[in-house]
Amino acid sequence: MKRNHIVNYLATIILISPFLTSCNNNNSSKEMKTEVKVSEIQPPVCKKKPKKLEKFNDIRIDNYYWLRERENPEVIAYLEQENKYTEEKLKHTKDFQENLFKEMKSRIKEDDSSAPLFYNGYYYITRTEQGKEYPIIIRKKHLDDKEEVLLECNEMAVPYEYFELGDYDVSPNNKILAYSTDTVSRRLYTIYLKDLTGETTYDEKIPNTTGTIVWANDNKTIYYTLQDTETLRPYRVMKHRLGTPIENDVLVYEEKDEVFATGISKTKTNKYIIIGSYSTLTQEYRLIDADNADAPITLFAPRQKGLEYDIFHHENEFFIRTNLNAENFRIMTCPEDKTQPDNWKEFTPYNPEVLTEELEIFKDFLVVSERKKGLTQLKVINLNDHSDYYINFNDEAYSAYIGHNPEYDTTALRYGYTSLTTPFTLYRKNMATQEQEIIKQEEVVGGHNPEDYISKRLYAPSRDGKQIPISIVYKKTTQLNDQTPLLQYGYGSYGVNVEPNFSKSLLSLLDRGFVYAIAHVRGSQTLGREWYEDGKFLKKKNTFFDFIDCSKYLIQEGYTSAEHLYAEGGSAGGLLMGAISNYNPELYKGIIAQVPFVDVLTTMLDPSIPLTTGEYEEWGNPNEEEYYFYIKSYSPYDNVEKKEYPNILVTTGLHDSQVQYWEPAKWVAKLRELKTDNNTLLLKTNMEAGHGGASGRFEFLKEIALNYTFLLDLENK
Repeated sequence: MKRNHIVNYLATIILISPFLTSCNNNNSSKEMKTEVKVSEIQPPVCKKKPKKLEKFNDIRIDNYYWLRERENPEVIAYLEQENKYTEEKLKHTKDFQENLFKEMKSRIKEDDSSAPLFYNGYYYITRTEQGKEYPIIIRKKHLDDKEEVLLECNEMAVPYEYFELGDYDVSPNNKILAYSTDTVSRRLYTIYLKDLTGETTYDEKIPNTTGTIVWANDNKTIYYTLQDTETLRPYRVMKHRLGTPIENDVLVYEEKDEVFATGISKTKTNKYIIIGSYSTLTQEYRLIDADNADAPITLFAPRQKGLEYDIFHHENEFFIRTNLNAENFRIMTCPEDKTQPDNWKEFTPYNPEVLTEELEIFKDFLVVSERKKGLTQLKVINLNDHSDYYINFNDEAYSAYIGHNPEYDTTALRYGYTSLTTPFTLYRKNMATQEQEIIKQEEVVGGHNPEDYISKRLYAPSRDGKQIPISIVYKKTTQLNDQTPLLQYGYGSYGVNVEPNFSKSLLSLLDRGFVYAIAHVRGSQTLGREWYEDGKFLKKKNTFFDFIDCSKYLIQEGYTSAEHLYAEGGSAGGLLMGAISNYNPELYKGIIAQVPFVDVLTTMLDPSIPLTTGEYEEWGNPNEEEYYFYIKSYSPYDNVEKKEYPNILVTTGLHDSQVQYWEPAKWVAKLRELKTDNNTLLLKTNMEAGHGGASGRFEFLKEIALNYTFLLDLENK
């Protein structure tokens, strides 16, 4: 399911790969062979409790529906039996997993800090220390001053099995810190307040929020968003006055349409607080005067189904990124006091070949992130004379992104660059002079030479004539043939692009002879908005078939063979894994499905399940007959049948807020019942974690070590 998670605004400063951080390889993986494999262990058998599900005169019998009973001791016992089975089946790899974890951890620079970020008179820095799992947030008035510790997350995390810092924001007068934490992994954040002068103690504790915090300019009012504790839909924007009981908090806005969620932000000019309502296909915004917390709300532009727009305040006008008469989005402007769509004027001519993805506004400059032929370009526009230039990149496959730039009146742009062979690099560019410098590059402890690896962009023909981009990387010394192991990754939903980013953890596979490939399938926006629209609703199967066609292409071109091809995906990418295992199980030696969304039909028919109603604009509403039968035709759980399946490792979290634990649990139970092979099928449930896995910067490496061990064990490496 879609991840609608607000991270704190400095998170991008510490350079972390979305493919998960990693480390060096100095040890042979043959140490896995120091113990004899245990093959005679019998897998758990899940009890059948048939439940009849009927819709449109179509009857389904779900034998494992009862696994939804989170508080049922039988459910917990079954999950623990599966965990024990997984542990026993991989017992012979225990030492290797530990060594692999240490290997990956060894590449991480433990004593590190982000590039200082200047905002509102202070430099903000995120620091990490040797052996500690969590960051320390500090600030300094001047860089040579003694640091002021705002949040010591290691101390804050001590009482909890799970800990995550959400948002944090300092009041405009720099005296009060508001921050949020999640200690369960359900993404229900509690907001706290901290007086930075030491003069006052704030006892407020605001639970069940999204974690996002916005200050009014009066230094005594904060805005936040409440979540429905059952559906996890953000639906109410609230206003809190410091020092008052939270029972007195004022409801500012309530989003009553269950397809929509709501959220808050603040313009870079600090003039407006923005209330946003959004669904997958439609946005709507309202404005509050940030100088007057009691000011009435004004509507920017009313929602129109299918109209998407984002707003950016600049002087006496707004810049708008919108799909109004522009499938791939364009940039428009309107006067500050005339914001209805009939007042929107085109700022630059619309180019249908370019997807306009993101804007960053400054007093004198506008930076536009564009995607052309699958790759990002950054365009800098001078707002005084409308001259422009591009920041160009030369690699075949790379990722460039606009960094965090909270200052409005500055010529300094922070932007980042990475590729499958190049660690994350943060630049500061003078937009006026075009001079630039590297201010931070991710360090790989033990060294890393990009020249030791080959990265390229391939194009696989799809069955309907499209060319599907594939980003690929492998070590120069790896011989490409039908014996070469290859891990193919995919996602393909919500228009989310899987970028070809650097990953330290991935080196542990590449250095052992694996090839790594990202299939940029439809359902993403890699090749523009049409690429997304062609992989959703009643065209969702294009996502699955694209991935399969990429697999066939990689085999045909001699990169690997079905005996050495592996697939991986998580969440909606786990749906992809479930689908390909049903459609073409013979293509894959093994599959890793992380928190997989595999019980699509039953979930989408239940509006009480978190996120369901907001997903109708992605998958379709199965309460409509056409969508019901189309979703049923590909939903992995509904299409498990008696046949041979690949080796499969499934991971989930008991407290997952996005894909409920019972989806992968039911899927595994049904696979165990019906599959006709002797291949390995493992379910690993983290009993403390949620959708993102374990908290902390090292613990999650153990999960990666498990995944990699599963692959390497199958390869007898």
